[in-house]
Amino acid sequence: MEELLTQLRAAAEPTRLRLLALCARGAWCVSDLVAILGQSQPRLSRHLKLLTEAGLLVRTPEGANAWFQVPGGAELARLVLARIPEEDALLAADRRAAARVAAERAREASESFRRHGADWDELRALDIPAAPVEAALLAALPERPGAKLLDIGCGTGRLLELVAPRVAQALGVDASRDMLALARTRLAEKGLAHCAVRQADMYRLPLADAGFDVVTLQMVLHYAEDPAAALAEAARVLKPGGHLLLLDLAPHERGELLTRFAHRWPGFDDAELNGWFGAAGLVPLQPRGLGPLRLWCAEQRADHHAHSA
Repeated sequence: MEELLTQLRAAAEPTRLRLLALCARGAWCVSDLVAILGQSQPRLSRHLKLLTEAGLLVRTPEGANAWFQVPGGAELARLVLARIPEEDALLAADRRAAARVAAERAREASESFRRHGADWDELRALDIPAAPVEAALLAALPERPGAKLLDIGCGTGRLLELVAPRVAQALGVDASRDMLALARTRLAEKGLAHCAVRQADMYRLPLADAGFDVVTLQMVLHYAEDPAAALAEAARVLKPGGHLLLLDLAPHERGELLTRFAHRWPGFDDAELNGWFGAAGLVPLQPRGLGPLRLWCAEQRADHHAHSA
């Protein structure tokens, strides 16, 4: 009962209700919320601290910033917000201001990519049609009610957007803050509050063992210095019986990809992937060819974490 009372007290304040309403639609940092609500940073920081301590928000550090979002299990927050009329003038004004801030964030991130000459849509850059690739990924996604999915190397969040209707929760991780800025904007625009992103190193995921039903890596592994270690870390966070979906380049002789796009690996063959899967405790399933790409699937052994302990 005490936890419930603490949450009710934390929510029972106008500014904190506005913060909850914003953070239920996506992740925001303090500077964003200052711009949206027009209040001072110390004031908002105190409100955010109370909401986080009450369990109504989750705080995710990222460099000098921290991002705040309503977590998937915060049912009280969603019940309270459901009682507020959608046409409430103050919340509507907050949503308009949030849209402007998100658009500016995306513009700055896009300009940063252009300044550095990067093309974050690698399928397009490689002249690979995205539609059949995305359809194959969705077809390979196991049917699991209440599934939790992790997308390693989420980029701009396109895969999270695609799988959102099929999962209860989805988390994307990426090393690039610019990528994450674009991903957060995409998720907020689509209203995908059950999807989140955070900065992380794929070799040292800040996540507990066996926390996800599905882990995906799309066009990520050919950049890895140590693919076997990356797959082992992906396997660590998979639940027993969980599935790993790996989409990447089949073996090729396009040397320009190693220089122009800084690929570290000229594609992968089934034998080396199966070897890495086995070392990570994964059971390989039947791969599928998609032109220059290949979709590998593997299942986590039911006893993997018991053997690892």
